Amino acid sequence: MSLIKADLAEILKKQYFFKFKANIDVFSSLVGLQLLAVLFSLGGGMYTGYYGGGMDISMKLYSADMVILFTMIWALITSVTITTKPYRNYEFTFVTNRISSSLSNILFLLTISLLAGFTSMLSANLIHVLVYFFIDSGMLIYEQHMQDIITGVISTSLYIFLFCSFGYLFGAFIQVHKVFSGLIPVGIIGLLLFDGMKLNSTIAMFYFNEPSLFMFFIKTIILAGIAFAVAILILRNMEVKR
Repeated sequence: MSLIKADLAEILKKQYFFKFKANIDVFSSLVGLQLLAVLFSLGGGMYTGYYGGGMDISMKLYSADMVILFTMIWALITSVTITTKPYRNYEFTFVTNRISSSLSNILFLLTISLLAGFTSMLSANLIHVLVYFFIDSGMLIYEQHMQDIITGVISTSLYIFLFCSFGYLFGAFIQVHKVFSGLIPVGIIGLLLFDGMKLNSTIAMFYFNEPSLFMFFIKTIILAGIAFAVAILILRNMEVKR
């Protein structure tokens, strides 16, 4: 038996950098998915038109909304994937437990959320450049200030991190029993269909319409923290290897 006491901080540091290197392929999938979303975004969105007084005006909005949506889906899939058995087997070379494993996973998901939020916001500039040179050189570009960019990166990263927490919780349930892989999506769809308009409106008002970035940060961290905490409790009781 070793007399050296394990340091949680040192273990987390080693696991974090190991997982960052072992899961480096998730960044290539992120780039590929975002480029695909950029291509879809070139068609524009939120088309509006006006006709009156001898004038015919039509407007198309080119934004990174599609890129952000694709990135959220990527975050959900990635967070589910790292809870699977092959990824858990990578940790056998470390002195670890379920708590340190989950904490290092959360740090990794937070890192990729920040990077994905940053690249998602930058993709808007790429979309505008492509539209200007290949589709419509007369387009009007809204000038963004640095404060707007920083706010956009932070809020987008928080949304992505929230989806990561949902995916991690979903993956934890799947590890308990495979039946949850079908039960949870069916339950969510059923919940949305049953009085879905009222539910969607409530969620939108609580999160998407929050004017304060600080309050949005608090709400998102609390909800993500609850999801991660439940996932840790579920995974903590599982065997190290099945």
